[in-house]
Amino acid sequence: MKTRVVITGLGAVTPLANTFNETWEKLLEGKSGVDTVTSFSTEGLPTTIAAEIKGLEAERYIDKKALRRMDPNERYAIVASQMAYDDAGLSNDGEGLDLNRCGVVIGSGIGGIQTLEAQHLALNDRGPKRVSPFFIPMMIIDMSAGMAAMRFNFRGPNYSTVSACASAAHAIADSYRIIQRGEADVMITGGTEAAITRLSMAGFCSARALSSRNDEPPRASRPFDKDRDGFVMGEGSGIMVIESLESAKARGARIYAEIIGAGMTCDAHHMTAPPPDGGGAARAMQLALNDAGINLDKVDYVNSHGTSTGLGDIAEVKALKTVFGEYAYKLVINSTKSMIGHLLGAAGGVETAVTAKSIKEQMVHPTANIDNQDEECDLDFAADGKRSMKIRNAITNSFGFGGHNVSIVLSAHD
Repeated sequence: MKTRVVITGLGAVTPLANTFNETWEKLLEGKSGVDTVTSFSTEGLPTTIAAEIKGLEAERYIDKKALRRMDPNERYAIVASQMAYDDAGLSNDGEGLDLNRCGVVIGSGIGGIQTLEAQHLALNDRGPKRVSPFFIPMMIIDMSAGMAAMRFNFRGPNYSTVSACASAAHAIADSYRIIQRGEADVMITGGTEAAITRLSMAGFCSARALSSRNDEPPRASRPFDKDRDGFVMGEGSGIMVIESLESAKARGARIYAEIIGAGMTCDAHHMTAPPPDGGGAARAMQLALNDAGINLDKVDYVNSHGTSTGLGDIAEVKALKTVFGEYAYKLVINSTKSMIGHLLGAAGGVETAVTAKSIKEQMVHPTANIDNQDEECDLDFAADGKRSMKIRNAITNSFGFGGHNVSIVLSAHD
């Protein structure tokens, strides 16, 4: 019999707010975190908008000396991890835990690119001796997981997953499997990203992936709308504490939801585009449902990948119809990215946390900015506002450049 795995702590730093609960409240209100970029000059870029983190007081969580030695993606991960840890009701000294059986897996698509750019400039302008001794640990992607482990003294499995915009979902799926295999009791998992830089935006602009609706930022991310013109870059972190049901019960922990299935596939099709029929995404969802062992009509809600790209949104809808058939029209589907933009490697962390909260509250947030719904996206995207509804089981989807697909099934805990 498989070990049951439950979610007991949620933490997030997002373009909407610097706590998970405030983010949740603003999502229900349909607020947008997208605005004109303020952290660097956008001169010459066709896109001048993004969903940036605003007003984060990281020193409330991390001492100033340590902060100077962290890339922003590491700061976001540690702040969100501490929130999730506290939310799970874990004690500061790990009392009651076997710390050798507690681990961390945190994904990121790009890692410390802000550090890489700054240190490259230092090398070119002032020479090799001006390159920071902390350049490498501030840049490499695995360091968020390493730093979280040092903070909580978690000595079990520890690494990072890197699969573009599916990175956090892979981290969560791996952590779920680690607990199922009996290799850990408690895992801190999710994703982090801080890739809104001039170089990154230039690259995504060259790939023609970003919205250029610069004159109305809050309306730029519009998944499943006929007038969508690309995604909006976001940044932040979404982290959860997950643990075996036995561990959660022993602690008397609050349970948001249970993870009951995960599926992973690859399109093997194109560097950046999904296959038109969404075949890889469909197989990921089907594998996740098979793993969960539930019938299709037991699913009520899907937190979609929903990026606001022309090809991606249609492919995801086709994938949903492939898996669910006519029942797809009875699902309620939303896109968190419609309000916080696309957090790249962190997206699945925030969106899985949102899905767990939705199950706990029996409430889903709206998809913003669907004013002219695409005829090819003819499902129920909660475009009319937040929805109070019965959610027995839900799927959250994450897909990434390279054709990576991850679907995770969550269930209400009885």
